[in-house]
Parts: sequence; C-alpha cells; structure tokens
Amino acid sequence: METQGVSNLLGDPKKAILKISTPLIVAMLIQSLYNLVDTIWVAGLGDSSLAAVGVFFPFFFILMAISNGVGIGASSAISRRIGQKNKEKASTIAEQSVLLSLLLGIVVIVVIPFLKTIFLGLGFEEDVSNLAYDYGSIMILGSIILFFTNMGSSILRGEGNTKKPMYAIIAGSIVNIILDPIFIYVLGWGIKGAALATVISMLITGLLFAYWIFISKSNYVNMKFSKENLKPNFAIYNEIFKVGFPASLSQISMSLSMFAMNYIIAIVGGTAGIAIYSTGWRIVSLGVIPLHAIAGGVVAVAGAAYGACKPQKIEDAYKFAIKFAVIAEAIVAVIILMLTPQIAYLFTYSESSAHLYGGIITFMKYMFLFYPTVPLGMLTSAMFQGINKGRYSLVLTIFRSIFMQLLASYVFAFTLGYGLEGVWIGILVGNIISVLIMYAIGRSVITKLKKTLSKSTVDF
Repeated sequence: METQGVSNLLGDPKKAILKISTPLIVAMLIQSLYNLVDTIWVAGLGDSSLAAVGVFFPFFFILMAISNGVGIGASSAISRRIGQKNKEKASTIAEQSVLLSLLLGIVVIVVIPFLKTIFLGLGFEEDVSNLAYDYGSIMILGSIILFFTNMGSSILRGEGNTKKPMYAIIAGSIVNIILDPIFIYVLGWGIKGAALATVISMLITGLLFAYWIFISKSNYVNMKFSKENLKPNFAIYNEIFKVGFPASLSQISMSLSMFAMNYIIAIVGGTAGIAIYSTGWRIVSLGVIPLHAIAGGVVAVAGAAYGACKPQKIEDAYKFAIKFAVIAEAIVAVIILMLTPQIAYLFTYSESSAHLYGGIITFMKYMFLFYPTVPLGMLTSAMFQGINKGRYSLVLTIFRSIFMQLLASYVFAFTLGYGLEGVWIGILVGNIISVLIMYAIGRSVITKLKKTLSKSTVDF
C-alpha cells in the first residue's frame, strides 16, 4: 500500500519537489540555527575558541560528507526501486543501509588519537590546536549517532517522507539550543560543553528515527532484520556506493578545499582571518540551507522518475527546482545583506572578538552574488545522483571547489595582490564560472536521456 509520501513521489514532479523540500527546508533551517547559536556562544570564549571550531569544521565536514554521501546513495537506490514499484527490494536496501551506517560510524572513531598532531602539522597555533582537539574528539565520538540519524533521514526521504525528519531535527535542535549556555558557561565546560550539547542533541534525534524505522509500521519500507538480512549484502552496498561514494568524495573535496583555503587565509590574514572565514562561512551555510533541502527533493523525485523510465519528469523536476531555488536564494541574499551589521555583531559581541566585526561584514558583502548562483551547480549534482550518475557530480564538484575556487582565490590574493579580500573575490568568481558550466552539462545530459531512456537502458 502506498503512503502519502510515495504518492507524492510518483505524482506531479513540481508538486513533489515542493512537498518534499518544504519540510526539509524548515528542518535544516532550525538545525542551522542551532549551529549558529553554538557559534555565537563559542564566540564569547574568544577568537581562539572561535578559530578552533573553524579548524575542526573541515574534519566534521568530512564526517558529514561520508554520512551524507552514503545516505544519498541509499535514498537514490530506494527511490529508484519505488519508481520500479519494487517494495521488497526497497525495504532490503533500507535494512542494509542502516547496518552500513553503523559500521562506518564505528570505523571513524580511530581518528581521535591523531587529531592534535594533525592540527599542529597543518601549522595552527598550539592553543588553537588544543581547543580544536577538545572540541573535535567529543564530536567524533558521537559519529555513530551522526551516521545513524543521517541514514534514518535518508531512508524516509527516499520514500518521499520528509515531515518525520523535520520533527526529529527540530526536537534535537531545541535540546541543543537549551544545553549550549548551560554546558559552556553555567557548568564552565567551555568548548567541550558546546561539543557535548551537540552530541546529546543528535542522540535525541537518533532515538526518534529509531522509533519510526524499527517500531512504527506507518512507513512504505518494512525492516524485518531477520538473521539472513543482518549479513552484509555487497551487491546492495555496491549500488549504494555507486552514487554514495562519489557524493561523499564530492563533499570531501569541498572540505579539502576548505583546508587549503584556511592555509591561504592563514598566510594573508592569520588567526583573525581564519576566524572571519569560518564565521562568515557558517552564515553562508545558513543561507544555502534551502538548496540542500531542494536537492534532497531532486534526488528522490529524479530517482523515482528514472526508475519508472520517465525522462520528462526528470526534466520537469530539474527545471522547476532550479527556478524555485534561484528565487529563494535571491531573497536570502537580500535579507542577509540588509541584516549584515546585526548578524556580524552576534559573533563579535565580546571584547576578545570585537576586532573581527569589520572583516565579517566585508566577507558577507562579497558573498551577496554567491547565493543565487549556487543552485545551478548544487541541483545539477542532485539530479545526477538521482539518475545514478554520481561520478558526474564528483568530477564537476572537484572542478568547482578545488580547481576553480582555490585557483581564483590564489590569483586574486597573491598574483593581483588583493590580500584577504582577494580570497573572498576568488571564491565568488570561481563559483560563478564553474556552476554555469555544470548547468550546461546538466541540460545536455537530460536532453540525451529523453532520446535514449527506456526500460532496457535503466542502470540500477
């Protein structure tokens, strides 16, 4: 029997994008709000603590990249099976996805003993490296929860159900917002308290997903977890990784780009420059949250349409999603520009971080044109992931984040001598050029699909 989510997924692609994306936008905005609140509370500890969070952020981004990538692979595989109307296979994929996420969460814990050495080796000051280790070691210990919660959300997204993930994420976010000031200041745990509050909030979210996935019977996919189903199914893992591995590498490439960007910024702007970048990028990340939600809808809708061999639905979903996202991001850009002084103050209210105020304002003004151009690239990648062409997304993301943005930043900062502002210009110019190329390739692939896609050519 079809659930409402599955009915949406198989219906009008434009309505499906809206119905799937809207709850995700709300959930992700709330989630980003608690990340923002976390940074605001940490800012009160001084620029070293703020820089420490920025130093660890690329590592956390890698964890998120692996977790999100596997989740995208699972969501894509499930939605393609739903398009094929193969409920049993969709359920088996969901079971194997949960097992895989738990295994990966356990594996990444081995990184903890090497964290401080890595930070020092990258050239960061010892006090910043110590704080980054305190924060990062706790966050990595929570990686098992992180992997499970992301997979639970991906499974539900794969069947078009995004309201439950919204409720779970909101619940965890509220807990984090409440615990942050208590752990950081009332109990005096400082940056460790910020990390612990985040892990506890993820646990709350994870418990809700565990109930819906394992106990509730209202989902389309049914998880039985028989003895036989607990055995690794490498054919399913291969299908998940075919999309998930390139998706993870795509996001990891962005993290590596951030490492390199931090290195460039450290040369031209020092610790203050890193603090400005890490804080400003959090604001940018908040601004593009609607895109991540819309991208989740594109993966699911394009996957179901691909499984049903309906290329016109893929094109309709892709075009509508981009128009919707460009308008949404243009509005976001204007709002952030208007509120720039107030937003910057939230991160520089303490005496020890007040000197960052002007730099954060400058960064945010340069990023004005970043928001409405990102949809062309991000949603093209999402479409590729939905139609089982994750490698396309990988190559194009590496081209954008590692080649174009870093190259342009280096040229403007050093060759042309614009210093720290040159880095911000380079990020903007590199992004605009690369997303236009990505969009052109996306349209070309869809045109080819409309000519060639049939049941005999679908690659699951």
